[in-house]
Amino acid sequence: MRNSAGRVVVITGAAQGLGRAYAMRFAKEGHRVVVLDLQTQALERVATEVRALGATCLPLTVDVSDVSSVEKAAAAIEQEFGRCDVLVNNAAIFSTITMRPFEQIPVDEWVRVLNVNITGTFLMTRALVPLMRRHKWGRVINVSSAAFLMGRPNYLHYTTSKAAVVGMTRSLARELGPDGITVNALLPGATDTEVPRETVTPEQKRQQIAMRCIQREEGPQDLEGVVSFLASDDSAFVTGQSLVVDGGYCFV
Repeated sequence: MRNSAGRVVVITGAAQGLGRAYAMRFAKEGHRVVVLDLQTQALERVATEVRALGATCLPLTVDVSDVSSVEKAAAAIEQEFGRCDVLVNNAAIFSTITMRPFEQIPVDEWVRVLNVNITGTFLMTRALVPLMRRHKWGRVINVSSAAFLMGRPNYLHYTTSKAAVVGMTRSLARELGPDGITVNALLPGATDTEVPRETVTPEQKRQQIAMRCIQREEGPQDLEGVVSFLASDDSAFVTGQSLVVDGGYCFV
């Protein structure tokens, strides 16, 4: 794969789970990695793991839903590297959500989920696209979810937010194409990482696997290569697309 080493890759929600896995993948490919999250201690551990692979890593404690926090992060990235080549908008609230009927979702929880999952993606993209425009090259990868394709119940705020991310991706692709910047959405299925999900029972997991064409658990290794492709030169003519990676549970 043509994926020039040394690019600056920014990943939100990188202190654990898929964000951490993406950071490790880009580090192995020789890129400079910026990891963002609210969990400072966990973020520092990820930065140590990335550096152990011989890659440069800048950890930044950031609240993606806060304008000031995002702008400070963008300024730090510009000062350190002078550029941003790839942005992976991975930060989202999901694993801590309790499954419940939509009328039982507290309004403050609804607002918090949408602020992080939608507004956070908007703010990060707005802050870092100017650094991509300087070089007329960039990759924005917005992590959505296959959950909204299936109309998954009892996660209304989450599924709503992930549907919005796809709409945002398509509009941004139209706006940023002339600048040499591609924007695509990644739609993972239910993925097993080190992050506990207490609301998913073993029976629910078995049912999910049974509905897949490829009947096994999905792990970070199933997504890392796809993200790498979307960040590479090989995806230069792919933009505005929604790429479902769920073992064949949902089709677009």
